[in-house]
Amino acid sequence: MSDQSLERIRRAQQGDTSALSSLLREHYTFLFKYLIKVTMDPLLAEDLVQDTMVRCMEKINTYNGTSSFSSWLITIATRIFIDRKRRWKREAEWKQREQQEQGIRSIRWRFESRGEEWSEVLDSLSRLPSAQRVAVLLKHYYGYSYDEIGEILRVPSGTVKSRVSLGLNQLRKELNEDGEG
Repeated sequence: MSDQSLERIRRAQQGDTSALSSLLREHYTFLFKYLIKVTMDPLLAEDLVQDTMVRCMEKINTYNGTSSFSSWLITIATRIFIDRKRRWKREAEWKQREQQEQGIRSIRWRFESRGEEWSEVLDSLSRLPSAQRVAVLLKHYYGYSYDEIGEILRVPSGTVKSRVSLGLNQLRKELNEDGEG
């Protein structure tokens, strides 16, 4: 890193907004090109560059010079990207749970509108993760062997046994809790 860049960083850390602005302009294109390659999405890359620049402005005083300034920016950008992906994953899981709950309400309504019983077992079964629910249903409702279920699901029979066991334990736990209250 050049002495000029080091001086600009030092001035930016002391509150010189023109030095900070100059640093950010100098590294903007580099950071954008990096994030394009990471995200493969120009709009997302642009958004992440903006977030990185804001974080840089907030944290400029934490830059200690042990790595190059561009490496420091890449670290910030990468962490922001990873955090955003985690948030998206949580949001997707939440949306999936919400859709599943809507589906369950719809199925329950259909059962009840036809005069069919919606039991506590069905309710508890609906709360199992789908991998466990499928394994329990195939084993105990449809009577398939662990090996047959393994072939159907393309997983080892040991995995099927584990899923069935976990699912049954969860069902027992929920049904016992309901029975106690």
